[in-house]
Amino acid sequence: MLPLLFELATPGWQTGAAIPARYTCEGENVSPALSWTAPPAGTASLALIFDDPDAPRRVWTHWTVWNLPATTRSLAEGRQAAESGYVQGTTDFGTVGYGGPCPPPGQGSHRYFLRLYALDRVLPLAAGASRVELDAAIRGHVLARTELMGRFWR
Repeated sequence: MLPLLFELATPGWQTGAAIPARYTCEGENVSPALSWTAPPAGTASLALIFDDPDAPRRVWTHWTVWNLPATTRSLAEGRQAAESGYVQGTTDFGTVGYGGPCPPPGQGSHRYFLRLYALDRVLPLAAGASRVELDAAIRGHVLARTELMGRFWR
């Protein structure tokens, strides 16, 4: 396990708290505003993964973003790939970009993790790459990570 050398936050919720409907399939389904402290020295780029480890049958990927410049300290709420300047991957919904929490009704609370990775390189991945491709590309290149967890249920 890598040390948590920098911090990730959102004004949308505190870690461990309920994710407001605005960021889910029950609301506007927009990505939350995010901010973070400076990553460690040697960081060349940042990557973000948002997933649900409590989904039936497997971890469900809701959002992947990579090649954020190391100097970036925030993402605005509701950013879209065309206006972003960063690269987004394909979610398990089969779409590129953000797909908010949307667990099957009646399954109870699911945990959703936003993880930000400081990488020692810019990733050679095209837009729309899969989570499997992203995981393979960052393997061996993670300098540090930080995370934020929220809960949602229907």
